Amino acid sequence: MTGPRTVTVPTLDHGPVTIPEPAWCLGHHAQPEVLVDVHHTGTPHVVDYGGGTALRAELVAFPYGETPVPASVHVELLVPDVTLDPPGLEGLAAVLVEQAAELRRLALRLAVLRAGGAW
Repeated sequence: MTGPRTVTVPTLDHGPVTIPEPAWCLGHHAQPEVLVDVHHTGTPHVVDYGGGTALRAELVAFPYGETPVPASVHVELLVPDVTLDPPGLEGLAAVLVEQAAELRRLALRLAVLRAGGAW
């Protein structure tokens, strides 16, 4: 990770606003939004299963929200509706076990970020 950095984002309600940006943030929308909606987003972790996305997790922070959200992991579970035979069910179980391990790694990374005061 790099040292402290800032970025200037256009907002509809406050004009251009310069904010601290964590090293893990991938950038911001070019289109203006209201300040409370400005957020940081990290690299998404996406798991495909059954022909679609089954899980999506990414680091996020909403430092200017009505209720500010410090660095957190946003998780979406999008389990496709499938009927499985025994091998298919074993395959799904294996994917879930692998992804539980990945979520634990994300939890450790998040704990390190929060301990360091990084948004």
